[in-house]
Amino acid sequence: MDDRTGDSAFEQAVPGAGTTAAPRIGKDEWVASVGGRRAGRGGPLGAIEQRLRRVPWWAWLALFVALAALLPVGFESGYVRRIAFDTVIYMLLALGLNVVVGWGGLLDLGYVAFFGVGAYSYAVVSSDKFDLHLPALLSIPLACVVGGLVGLLVGLPSRRLVGDYLAIVTLFFFQIFLTVSNNSDNIGGRDLAGGPNGLINIDPLGLFGRELRVSTDGIFNVAYLYVALVFFALVYLALRFANESRTGRAWRSLREDPLAAEMMGMPVSRLKLMAFAFGAAVAALTGTFVTALNASVFPQTFEFPLLITLYTMVILGGAGSQAGVVIGAVAISVLLEVLREPGDARYLFYAVVLLGIVAAMRLSTRLAVVLGGTLALGFVAHAVAGRVDEDWTAGAGTGGGGLAAWAADWVIVPERLAGWIAPVSYIALIAAVLALTLASGWTRLALLVPTLYLAAFVWENVMLVKPEPTRFVILGAMLVAVMVARPEGILGEKRVEII
Repeated sequence: MDDRTGDSAFEQAVPGAGTTAAPRIGKDEWVASVGGRRAGRGGPLGAIEQRLRRVPWWAWLALFVALAALLPVGFESGYVRRIAFDTVIYMLLALGLNVVVGWGGLLDLGYVAFFGVGAYSYAVVSSDKFDLHLPALLSIPLACVVGGLVGLLVGLPSRRLVGDYLAIVTLFFFQIFLTVSNNSDNIGGRDLAGGPNGLINIDPLGLFGRELRVSTDGIFNVAYLYVALVFFALVYLALRFANESRTGRAWRSLREDPLAAEMMGMPVSRLKLMAFAFGAAVAALTGTFVTALNASVFPQTFEFPLLITLYTMVILGGAGSQAGVVIGAVAISVLLEVLREPGDARYLFYAVVLLGIVAAMRLSTRLAVVLGGTLALGFVAHAVAGRVDEDWTAGAGTGGGGLAAWAADWVIVPERLAGWIAPVSYIALIAAVLALTLASGWTRLALLVPTLYLAAFVWENVMLVKPEPTRFVILGAMLVAVMVARPEGILGEKRVEII
């Protein structure tokens, strides 16, 4: 009797016997099924969620690109257009980093260097430095190839490295890039890339015989945004197909368990090299757009804060999820711009604090006690400080708006802040937060009131005065909060690791 005939007879005798899906490697099917049941919603919200999940991914991509393309129509401000372009740049960089970190599971701390390699490659062949002035249709692919090759070279010594050792090697490469770019004005006695002064007068993008100027009548040229959106859509599609191919599945196997993947016959070394090359090529492509738009390139653009920002985007959105890292890039890009203005940052800070308290306590008596106690403590402390010394409450605060005036009447804002107050208030706030984690019951409520007021004091007197470091402090705090509440990120998938 033929084996296939026997299988068919058995399936007919026992319905559903032949339809059981094979368990997925790296997944606990029982945990996944329980998580799916818990995540399911009932009522109207559940119906809406189910309908949204049925929308194909390409429809979401088309809608997203269309809305981004219509943005300049609703906002004629050159500032808004430039922010939109920068956001697309962040999205491209996040997609490239997701290939290495999210799919390959490789901790690459040298990723920003590939961004710089692409930028300098375009600058060298599209400027007066060597009088090449190659057209964009040649210089952009050339920069991508150079970036991919550098990614391969970096990946060669990293084939047998994992975890911390791989991070050290890639970070070493990052430092080499920064050192070379900062000293590129004297390599073998020749000025190759301008050193710390960078390269200027770089050709703008020119497509099909038409040069795209950076601005028209002093307003940001929206054509750069459209070109970046087109390349973003193409990169997204290419990476989507790569993720669904055999290579993509092999990358995910490598991420889950490199040793098991190697034992199953997968070419682990080649997969690592491909992940480095793909990610580096995307980063290099992005570097060409930034260089063409700015008509210049400087080593200071490619420093460690950018790497932290990109990792925040990937982790926030969900490593391994293309849509997730795009959402993370948009959220962080908008947040960075909001935090640039003290007035807007103030609204964001107090809104987040209020929402956090409401989410933790719900609408209850404890919430009323905490909010009322914090407000009362602030007004009493402000009045007492003003009676003791008028200079203690004479400060106007940073930024304007109605909320700034209210905060100046509630928070103690000295006219001249003593130098020792900033570090002491920071330490006191950290100690208060640690005490909150150890306390419970009414003791925690009693500690929460002065802690909230101390946080407002630090925000008004220290953090708003120094917006640049404040932006990264808030990014770090937000990242910690996301990792605690949802470790897999916004759209990341929960995975069960076997230890």
